[in-house]
Amino acid sequence: MKKITAIILSVLFITCKNNDTHVAGPGTDPDNKPEPPPAVLSYSIISPAYPHDTASFTQGLTFYKGELYEGTGYNGKSKLMKVDLKTGKPVKSISLDNKYFGEGIAILKDTIYQLTWQQHVVFAYAIKGNDFKKVKEFPLSTEGWGITTDGKSLIISTGGNNLDYYDPSTFTKQKSLPITDAGADSYNLNELEYIDGYIYANQWQASYIFKIDPANGKIIAKANLAKEEDAAKAVYPGADVLNGIAYDEATKKIYITGKYWPALYEIQFSK
Repeated sequence: MKKITAIILSVLFITCKNNDTHVAGPGTDPDNKPEPPPAVLSYSIISPAYPHDTASFTQGLTFYKGELYEGTGYNGKSKLMKVDLKTGKPVKSISLDNKYFGEGIAILKDTIYQLTWQQHVVFAYAIKGNDFKKVKEFPLSTEGWGITTDGKSLIISTGGNNLDYYDPSTFTKQKSLPITDAGADSYNLNELEYIDGYIYANQWQASYIFKIDPANGKIIAKANLAKEEDAAKAVYPGADVLNGIAYDEATKKIYITGKYWPALYEIQFSK
């Protein structure tokens, strides 16, 4: 009888333990807690806006030593330009061959790097002089979307959920950094800008700018600029999506624009 009782008690004990485990579930396991959503990245637009050429399908936007540079897209219309901020007019401009669809641009150590979309080529130009002399071409195995630099590596978006780091002298890939939004993969990362230790990224076909921590690839905050998109389209119906972030390190000012937008805005993000 004691033996039977002991067996029954053992079964009850095991059943209770199994039930307890089921009740606890993964939701209460500290290791399986869901990632919190990114914070809201609030911002303010500094008025008045600067003019922007509505013929420019903006793919890349960056400042270097106080000067604004822009790369544009579409076959037969792709350009690399140095632009006067106050007038929106090009000070210096070259056109890409018709077979190339220009994408993002970044500048590191007096060299401008310009991506192409599906042609798997990266162009490198000398910034000195008046002709944007091409000094090198690099192969790229992926599509090219956006590009920026942390001062050491070139960081490229490809439309997927990774940011790829490249050595600027050899263009060999150093690493890929998966980008996540509340624990899920984030896609359509487009034009990029490195600002004060963080990577800011446009999301293609959306009105968001993401603030990404390069230490772990997490989107820690996001700004919704649908209001600015709507304002651009109200002024110029041909205006397309938000795309373009530039940081002037000399003045600590940030600027944004979009494809075919009539204006370029100075913007201040919350910290």
